[in-house]
Amino acid sequence: MSRRRLTRGLAVALGAALALGTMIPLSATAKPAAPAGVMDFPPADAGYHNFAELGAELRKVGTNHPGLARTTSIGKSHENRDLWLTKISDNVATDENEPEVLFTCSQHAREHLTVEMCLRIINRFTEGYATDPAIKKFVDSREIWVVSNVNPDGSEYDIATGSYRSWRKNRQPNAGGTFGTDLNRNWGHKWGCCGGSSGSPGSDTYRGAAAFSSPETRAVSNFVNSRVVGGKQQITTHIDWHTYGELIMWPFGWTKDDIAPGLNAAEHKAFKELGTQMAATNGYKPQQASDLYITDGGVRDWMWGQHKIWSFTFEMFGGQYGFYPPDELIGRETTRNDKAVDLILTYADCVPRIVGGTC
Repeated sequence: MSRRRLTRGLAVALGAALALGTMIPLSATAKPAAPAGVMDFPPADAGYHNFAELGAELRKVGTNHPGLARTTSIGKSHENRDLWLTKISDNVATDENEPEVLFTCSQHAREHLTVEMCLRIINRFTEGYATDPAIKKFVDSREIWVVSNVNPDGSEYDIATGSYRSWRKNRQPNAGGTFGTDLNRNWGHKWGCCGGSSGSPGSDTYRGAAAFSSPETRAVSNFVNSRVVGGKQQITTHIDWHTYGELIMWPFGWTKDDIAPGLNAAEHKAFKELGTQMAATNGYKPQQASDLYITDGGVRDWMWGQHKIWSFTFEMFGGQYGFYPPDELIGRETTRNDKAVDLILTYADCVPRIVGGTC
């Protein structure tokens, strides 16, 4: 076994609310609010981006493509890190009457590959604009939003010793001396309803003291709420990126029933067809979320249940590496999703038309 693989094996084993009008720009002088002495990814995985490196990449995109990309902060994490939101559009400073697509990454701290997925989306649709007609068409006809790290505190904590801690939650203190809320159990739709989360603060799936009790979920949900313009939600489609399992999942997570209040047969058919078509491009398995296990208080169910946003969860590659695939696989596993991203952008104007429906 190589030294790199040995290092990886040991590492794995050790394993309120701001509306759109008050967003804070990501400036060239912005500094991450990281505690002193914070370490980094293990040297074998230096290709991953920590919080400071992510900020630097987003600043570079804004500098290189000022007419296409703008990054702002939609709020602060519990430990006062910015929650960066990048908008990509041919008229980035203008709120155009175009379908909007949202991508969110890293609700769960140890799922670092998802940050790289969001960076892939940002870089692809800015760097490729001038030379790729298909990318230009998407950027000209859609508004693309990317929250590249919903849980920066947890991500930094996971790597703070220079080895992986297998940390999942955010870093909010709880009663009894424990830390962290599972952000993907903290959303308001069917929060805590159905045995798909834990009320125990020490649990990895602790749902928090109340729906939206975490500043990170409040910030993202308030941004989404702010995109209701003239009574109509402008965001039409959404992917929330996770690892691992190679799955594409659609609502609902809180019930085993395919058809449930708020999701009719025609809508379920459209979800299934789009999920199946996306899975055909990347080799993932398409399924209703509850086919894996029951979850409640998840972002996907809230996006659909609250706003009728066609929301999917992607569980990316892990394989034998679990939550920590080596950095040399970043390129392969992010580009693997390019066609799926293109599909959700394609149908952003009207998802039901994928099954012959109308909008």
